[in-house]
Amino acid sequence: MRKKLIAIIIGLAMLIGLICGCSIEINDDYSEERQTTTTSVTEEETTSSTTTETTTEETTTASTSETDDTTVAQLDEDGVYTTMEDVSLYIFTYGCLPSNFMTKAEARELGWEGGSLEPYAPGMCIGGDYFGNYEGLLPEASGREYRECDINTLGASSRGAERLIYSNDGLIYYTEDHYESFTLVYGEP
Repeated sequence: MRKKLIAIIIGLAMLIGLICGCSIEINDDYSEERQTTTTSVTEEETTSSTTTETTTEETTTASTSETDDTTVAQLDEDGVYTTMEDVSLYIFTYGCLPSNFMTKAEARELGWEGGSLEPYAPGMCIGGDYFGNYEGLLPEASGREYRECDINTLGASSRGAERLIYSNDGLIYYTEDHYESFTLVYGEP
C-alpha cells in the first residue's frame, strides 16, 4: 500500500513539474522502520516538498520580498496616477508629480476657472501649486516649501477635498478633508 501511495505522489510531482515547466528532483530512501520520499519542485522562489510516513503531509512555501526597487519597477515613470497611494509613491520615488498633473496657471491658459479640469484637459489633474501652510498645521523648517496636488480627481466632476501636500525636503502628507487634518505618508518631520 505504501509503495502505491509513494508511486502516486511521485507521479503527481512529475505531472506538476511538467505543467509548470519546473525541474524535478526525486530522492528515495527506504529503511525497515519508515519509508520517506522527498520530492522538490523548484521554479523561481517556490518550493514544494512532500514527506510520507504513515500519513501524507504537504507543505508549500513561497517567499517573495518586495524592495523599493521592485516597487519602483512596477510604478512606470510615464504612467497616469491619481490615487493617494500611487501619487505619493511617485513623488517619493521620482521627486516630482506624474505627467498627468498641471498647475492652476497652466489650466487657466486652457480656459479653466475652477471645478473639474476634465472639460478643459481630459486625463489631467491639478497639482504643483504652492501651499502656504498658513494655519501652521504642518511642520516648518528653514528652506522648506510645500506644494499640493488633487487626489482621485481623474475624470471627476469636481476637485473634491482630497489633497497631497509635499515638501521640497521629502515630506508627503495626505488630507481627505481639504486641509482640516493631515496624515504623514512619507518622510520624517
